[in-house]
Amino acid sequence: MPTADELLSADTVSNLARKLARAARAPRSPATLTCAGALDGLGYGARVAAVRDAVLTDLPDDWPAFEAVVRTALEDPDFAGWMTFPVNEAVAVRGLTAFEPGLALLRDLTPRLTAESAVRPFLRADPERALAVVRKWTDDPDPHVRRLASEGTRPRLPWAPQLPAFIADPRPAVPVLHALHRDTSEYVRRSVSNHLNDISRDHPDLAVETAAVWRDDTTGATDRVVRHGLRTLIKAGHPGALTLLGHSPDVAVTVRGPVVATPSVAVGEYLVFSYEVTHTGPRPAELVIDYVIHHVKANGTRTPKVFKLTTRALAPGETLTGSRRHSFKPITTRRYHSGGHLVQLQVNGRVRGEAGFSLDAS
Repeated sequence: MPTADELLSADTVSNLARKLARAARAPRSPATLTCAGALDGLGYGARVAAVRDAVLTDLPDDWPAFEAVVRTALEDPDFAGWMTFPVNEAVAVRGLTAFEPGLALLRDLTPRLTAESAVRPFLRADPERALAVVRKWTDDPDPHVRRLASEGTRPRLPWAPQLPAFIADPRPAVPVLHALHRDTSEYVRRSVSNHLNDISRDHPDLAVETAAVWRDDTTGATDRVVRHGLRTLIKAGHPGALTLLGHSPDVAVTVRGPVVATPSVAVGEYLVFSYEVTHTGPRPAELVIDYVIHHVKANGTRTPKVFKLTTRALAPGETLTGSRRHSFKPITTRRYHSGGHLVQLQVNGRVRGEAGFSLDAS
């Protein structure tokens, strides 16, 4: 993954300062140029904030003059990429006073580098007024703008401010998803899936209800949108999501396993287990097979995490066998603790077998 320096380097910011000075017909952009030399040690978010504030210092305070400079900069095709991200954020500050013109400028900036984070202050300030503009973007000829409509309204967009109003009630933005779920661009459709997945975390039944509206469309593209959008619910064994996708929680199977081959595992090693699933029903069945690791916490309790194994169609009487090596190498997002852990096999959201193993985290 690129580092903060690689995404928003001193050279990138210096180049931005030159382009803004040219657009403003000024000798230079002093605050932005100074900022370019003061980025060492800053993470990406802090860099964006610092450059945003420098841009706000260098550009005019009044909206019409500010917008004129940015639009002049947009005439340069090389005004693009990561240098535009803090400019988007500056528009989110200055443009709130103009609102619709501010959103219009973000619409024109987003093809240079997504303005998905910068539209969110508008949605937080006045959701209804902002959505009236955003919904029009779903008909835009540019896929970057159409994606902005979906990505910018995601309730829990990573690395961006959350939208508390849409977390509490995502329904006002659902018409955006209805308009885009069959978009011709995979880039747009993937955003719709991720937005639906955001909804599923707080309102699972609404996510399933929304996906069900799309299921009468039998194109492969829509099927992929639905499956990816309901992925969290599938892993969690949500009955409505499983049933919608043809994975009956009550499917007739017999399961052997998980059979643990490494009953004692040290951090840095692998848990190894095998499994066997036989379909005993009279008709072919679609099976979603996952495994669940119950990690020991610092207080001795366990917390589960679901991992993907496979999705397979089995004929009556057919048996699927497999094995998995699960890594316990150190990762930054999880701290391991010694003790008795548990691994479970899950078929169509139902736990069908389990086995214990010990982890040595010393």
